[in-house]
Amino acid sequence: MLNKWIFTERQTRLVEKAARINETAALHAGKADEEASFSDEVLKKIKEEKYPSLPLFPEFGGEELSLYEFLLMQEEIAKGDGAVALSIGWHVGVMMELKDERPWEEATLRHIMDEVGRKQKVLNRLASEPATGSPTRGGMPETIARRKGDGYIINGRKTFASLADHLDYYIVSTYVEDLDTVGWFLVEKDTPGVSVEKTWDTLGMRGTESDDLLMKDVEVDSSSLVETKTSKPAGPKGWLLHIPACYLGIAVAARNEAVQFAKNFQPNSLDTPISEVPHIQDKIGTMEWKLLQAHSFLYNTARKWDEYPERRDEWQEELGAVKLAVTNTAQEVVDLAMRISGGRGLSRQQPFEKYYRDVRAGLHNPPMDDAVITMLAKKV
Repeated sequence: MLNKWIFTERQTRLVEKAARINETAALHAGKADEEASFSDEVLKKIKEEKYPSLPLFPEFGGEELSLYEFLLMQEEIAKGDGAVALSIGWHVGVMMELKDERPWEEATLRHIMDEVGRKQKVLNRLASEPATGSPTRGGMPETIARRKGDGYIINGRKTFASLADHLDYYIVSTYVEDLDTVGWFLVEKDTPGVSVEKTWDTLGMRGTESDDLLMKDVEVDSSSLVETKTSKPAGPKGWLLHIPACYLGIAVAARNEAVQFAKNFQPNSLDTPISEVPHIQDKIGTMEWKLLQAHSFLYNTARKWDEYPERRDEWQEELGAVKLAVTNTAQEVVDLAMRISGGRGLSRQQPFEKYYRDVRAGLHNPPMDDAVITMLAKKV
């Protein structure tokens, strides 16, 4: 199905990279799901394919990955394991944002790009906290940065820290006392006082390893304060479409498995496989049109983002609508796949139950459905 959205040799080559990550991710998906961990072997493959540096300029070893290409790769990886795609997608998206918006001091920005380009280091923004809920709701961080001499002391806890134990850098939101504002600090993994607490025990997307990051009396230089609420550029974030791309990949994987199951399963009450049964054909056809619709909305929006950068400020609502539509469609497609597989789909020996658990997480990634609907209504 993804082939319908691949038009160039470059896109073909990038999707082939993603397919190799997909294969490794699929091999380790079961263990990652069971242990709620991220596989070292999968991260090794991701780095071998130089996925972390693809968004960067060529001088840093990148290929200036476009949003459209990013989504193609995310969907392909997610077919192997949605948790892997979602986890590394945060890093790739942040690097796209840093390259395009350049919100940091140039020396710090170039240092990080060099680290990612030469060493394939990975990072993530960490904003969620136990008391604030989703950072998109606007809660003030309870993680505190207090001035000490020429630097700061940071204390706090971050939740939903995807890839927590495998990250090299954390970009953490804090309340900066002396500035009376929200600020983001760039913190290296091995900084004294930084630790990861293994708390991730969820229904789905277990392989994202989204444990808690703890910071206890973490001392950093003032130069580690890379952004403040007032300095950080506002506006739509196209790279967040990697979220619906991940869930679309899960839905396509479930569709593929369901079709294969229907073609190969023939109970002794029938003379043909169940793929010939009208109500099964109805479900397969419904999956097809829903997936075609979701792909069209996602990739046409990404194409506009890439081709008309001067108009990006107009598309905040559309980006939110894409996330809402595609993730909800993914839920519906996986549900249909489960209905096709019947009771067998509930077995942990089958892939369907994992797709079912993983795809549910899309409802809780930003932006939330209610926020999107309210935003759309207010624009009328």
